[in-house]
Amino acid sequence: MKIYRIIAMLAILALLLAACGGGASQPEAKEVNLFAWSEYIPQALLDGFTEKTGIKVNYDTYSSNEEMLAKLQAGASGYDVIIPSDYTVAIMIKQGMLEPLDLAKIPNYKNIGEQFKNLSYDPGNKYSVPYQWGTVGMVYDASKISTPPTSWKDLWLPEYAGRVVLLDDEREVIGMVLLTLGYPKNSTDPAQLEEAKARFAELLPNVRLFDSDSPKTALLAGEVWLGMTWNGEAAIAHSENENIQYLCPVEGCGLWYDNLAIPKGAPHVQAAHEFINYVLDPEASLLITAEFPYSNPNQAALDLLKTKDPAAYEAYMGFPATNPSAADVQNGKRVEDLGDATALWDRIWTEIKGGE
Repeated sequence: MKIYRIIAMLAILALLLAACGGGASQPEAKEVNLFAWSEYIPQALLDGFTEKTGIKVNYDTYSSNEEMLAKLQAGASGYDVIIPSDYTVAIMIKQGMLEPLDLAKIPNYKNIGEQFKNLSYDPGNKYSVPYQWGTVGMVYDASKISTPPTSWKDLWLPEYAGRVVLLDDEREVIGMVLLTLGYPKNSTDPAQLEEAKARFAELLPNVRLFDSDSPKTALLAGEVWLGMTWNGEAAIAHSENENIQYLCPVEGCGLWYDNLAIPKGAPHVQAAHEFINYVLDPEASLLITAEFPYSNPNQAALDLLKTKDPAAYEAYMGFPATNPSAADVQNGKRVEDLGDATALWDRIWTEIKGGE
């Protein structure tokens, strides 16, 4: 009878362990590893998340989608949340590099404006949710340039020798050069790309620097007078110097959507969902807009800003960098996956930039 009592006790113990999650239970995550663009995540947002959840955020940075993608494709692991742009989301979905999202764990997804949901690069938002969006346009210093530029072609004017800043971003720069030639921004035609290569080389004498991290710095310092920039960089520069203006050229601005996503094999998937949900809270979202004023897809956040700080709301809505017109959005040109032609673009970029 003694053996039966032992068996019964073991059975009861097994049931108790199962009710508690058993020996297979994992401790709650105490950290989340974020891999994102530099100068893009407010420290106040990271601190607020840690204060609310007790989860520490480790923040590593990259300067381009290509850098991020190459690192993950090479086997980098341990990241829980990344912020890829639209075309990169499409590439990563195709290559099986993203974890599916559980939108039930991201209730703040409801705060996103309907026009930013269910976009073509991720139908149904199965793998990503919007973080910020915006344009890539022309920025210029009105105190140095009396006649505002209107076309990307103006960057080639001889009076701007050594006075141009460009993003250190092959997809936007080569795409812009293609547009000046009347070709599609995402052309894969070798002949068109060779023509763009020659045209790009002609621009180099005017280019003082390539900078994706902080192109506004040289502009505010007076080292450059005009160039290509992210809309948020232009908004920050304008807030510090009202002579800094921004526009979408006649050929069209770049148009981009950045997204929160979870890479395949993330070690802290639950914490990643918690972080994404926190970022989509209106108060947290406004921290992003205040420090990095790109365009905000969070309608609830913008509604809150209108009530909380009407002056800031009017400044946001009244400047074309943060609130582009419907016509400029319609004329915007998104970056798309190039497939096998990516290698040709890479070669052109390396060969021309190598001759800086």
